[in-house]
Amino acid sequence: MAVKGFRGFVLRGNVVDLAVGVVIGAAFSGVVTALVRAFLTPLVGLATGAVGDFSRRTVSIHHVEFPYGGFIDAAITLLLTALVLYFVVVLPFNKLHERFAPHQDVQAPKRDCPECLSAIPARASRCAFCTASLAPMPDLP
Repeated sequence: MAVKGFRGFVLRGNVVDLAVGVVIGAAFSGVVTALVRAFLTPLVGLATGAVGDFSRRTVSIHHVEFPYGGFIDAAITLLLTALVLYFVVVLPFNKLHERFAPHQDVQAPKRDCPECLSAIPARASRCAFCTASLAPMPDLP
């Protein structure tokens, strides 16, 4: 009985979608990390006077080594990953979503439908839930 429940949970669309997203995200992260290490880290190293692999830069204080280059490399990778995800995934998705599902203001004033008592926009002339016709609100512009 428990095995059937687990199988049903694993085979749900959301779990499979999440697993695929994690795997693709890990692969994408690897590509961005390689890009940063191959091109951007050396540029940052040149700008700061480091030669070669910037991620190996350290500073020594009282004979203790602080490897700050790896941190800067990781910070640049995070920033670049976020930028690429925003411009390649989020922005196009938002434009498509706005085109095919126009924006609905969630902060718009609401009123209750007299038939089904669902919260609907105050300017609505018909309830989206029960399709009851509604009298217009006279105090709205």
